[in-house]
Amino acid sequence: MILHRVAICISDNGPGIPEDLRSRIFDPFFTTKAIGKGTGLGLSISYQIVVEKHKGQLQCISDRDRGTEFWIEIPIKQSSDLRFEI
Repeated sequence: MILHRVAICISDNGPGIPEDLRSRIFDPFFTTKAIGKGTGLGLSISYQIVVEKHKGQLQCISDRDRGTEFWIEIPIKQSSDLRFEI
C-alpha cells in the first residue's frame, strides 16, 4: 500500500458548533468574542496554510452535544511548484 496523504484529527467532547457559525469559522476576522477580545484569524490562517499553501484539506465536523472534530489532511510529497515563504 502506498500512502499519499497524512490525516490528523483533533476532537473534543464539548457542546459542538452550531451550523450557522460553522459555515463561517474559516472566514478572516470571524469571531464570537466581544470586540477587542479576539481577532478571529486562527482558523483563517490555518485554512490558508493547509489548503492554499500545502494543497490539503481542512474540515470541521460538529454534532450538537457530541463535540467537534477538525480533520487536517495534507499530501506527503509536495509538488515541485510549491514555494515556502518564511
